Amino acid sequence: MDLTLPDLLRWYLDSGVDETIGDVPVDRFAAPARPAAPSPVPAEVPAGPPPQTGAIPGTAAHIAAECRDLAELRAALEAFDGLPVKRTAMSTVFADGNPEAAVMLIGEAPGQEEDRQGLPFVGKSGKLLDRMLASIGLDRTSAYITNVLPWRPLENRKPTPDEVAICLPFVARHIELVDPKILILLGSASASAILARHEGIGRLRGRWFDYASPGLPRPIPAIATFHPAYLLRTPEAKRGSWRDLLMVKKRLDAAP
Repeated sequence: MDLTLPDLLRWYLDSGVDETIGDVPVDRFAAPARPAAPSPVPAEVPAGPPPQTGAIPGTAAHIAAECRDLAELRAALEAFDGLPVKRTAMSTVFADGNPEAAVMLIGEAPGQEEDRQGLPFVGKSGKLLDRMLASIGLDRTSAYITNVLPWRPLENRKPTPDEVAICLPFVARHIELVDPKILILLGSASASAILARHEGIGRLRGRWFDYASPGLPRPIPAIATFHPAYLLRTPEAKRGSWRDLLMVKKRLDAAP
């Protein structure tokens, strides 16, 4: 049966053909059996180092790995648009305290007051944290404070696992750039994410773990404890946090 051109086009469409590859037909039989090998790069011309992490360009992992200092990391977070929660936040809450300090504390996410001021732990839980640090001789000039999530979730809800996973490369790079002697992880979201463990904070707290990352010269001792916001709701848990802080003080006192 002879097909007209409209019939032939309709048959192509019914068969799933919905685009043409080119305007000029190609004789595949006349084409070479294999493409010619590329010319070798002369030895004196460097091809450039491969990416350190192998991360896909444009992803959080790649963006974080490219940051060479804290200023670049902060700018990268402020420019990052990979999380909807950022669009409802007033500010990017990066960090507070002394980046040269021996102790780095990592919480979960900013609250309303933190979002308004652009600083972590400045609300009621922040005041309690200041008292906790003072009890072992620390303050914001001798400690460095940040969060896993730098943007406030609406209604101060806990960060979702997806939000934490997206932000984790930035947190890891943050730790690498600060390179503290001790990590204190405040709350379950922070402890689970940084330690890559699934136990609740009640099982994780009061124990030392080694946190390792490719950009660190050595593993960092890390300890988890209750979040100050939880302690405000559950005062009886303060005794456990006090024991955790005493473990931190003992470790600091024993450090060379």
